[in-house]
Amino acid sequence: MASSPSPTRFTRIAGTGSHLPPRRLSNQDLVDRLAADGIETSDDWIVERTGIRFRHFAAEGVSASDLAVEAARHALEAAGCTPADIDLIVVATSTPDMVFPSTACIVQRKLGVPGGAAFDVQAVCSGFVYGLTVADALIRTGTARRALVIGAEVFSRILDFKDRTTCVLFGDGAGAVVLEASETPGLLASTLNADGRQVEILCTPGTVSGGRVIGEPLLRMDGQAVFKLAVGVLEEAARKVLAQAGRTPEDVDWLIPHQANIRIMQMTARKMRLPAEKLVVTVDRHGNTSAASVPLALDEAVRSGQVQRGDTVLLEGVGGGFTWGAVLLDF
Repeated sequence: MASSPSPTRFTRIAGTGSHLPPRRLSNQDLVDRLAADGIETSDDWIVERTGIRFRHFAAEGVSASDLAVEAARHALEAAGCTPADIDLIVVATSTPDMVFPSTACIVQRKLGVPGGAAFDVQAVCSGFVYGLTVADALIRTGTARRALVIGAEVFSRILDFKDRTTCVLFGDGAGAVVLEASETPGLLASTLNADGRQVEILCTPGTVSGGRVIGEPLLRMDGQAVFKLAVGVLEEAARKVLAQAGRTPEDVDWLIPHQANIRIMQMTARKMRLPAEKLVVTVDRHGNTSAASVPLALDEAVRSGQVQRGDTVLLEGVGGGFTWGAVLLDF
């Protein structure tokens, strides 16, 4: 742990990583599964409404922490670090391994990290943006020097395969970044927001009490309400962080929004007057991986050569709560 804050202390991303479970399901795989229960849908129906063609599901017995550890190892390698260099772990997840302890503590044990703080952030699909902002603040104040921020989800475990409007949308995966203290700015601005009045439009309304499941532990969503809110708040968050950093949309090299629905993503880019070629898209191959979607897309863009050092990147998340946020950074 660093002992004291510095007035010139900033945060930068030193490395990225991701992991997808080996099991890859096409739309047709889900169409066939649903048909066995008498539920009709089609590949065309899914693609037209969402842009999704594939998603990955974790095998039985594979947990969010397992996916998180693999993503973290790739990020550490990219950053030239070892687990011993990490003094903070933040895991964003809505599908934790246990009620407690946190998935972050489990990741810490599996990585063999010797100490430092470890905790989870629960903001559903905005979770990675929330986690990045919290870790940035802790590094800037001197509480930590090098952090792992991870988004990891096994949403396949909470899907209702009798509801064709939701079960085709989500997948499993994990993405991670190593954040480190820097003398030059990396993370430039961030904004976090929530509107608890909208809890019911996207939720998993179940809990555990007395050894029994109380309520309904499966995902429920009002798709139209989510769509309408998402488009508005994503533009609002983007403009807010640009203003904070003294930047304009023309300064943005890459927009990496939460990968939920291609129409929401494209509409957000249009509202910001960003050309389609600046939009990073992985939703077609990953589906909606909730808190993992932004770091998964970031890592893929970095490893493919799209995002390069010096690029200005706008990250955005929006999800149940209703939560939303954005981070502007110079990569």
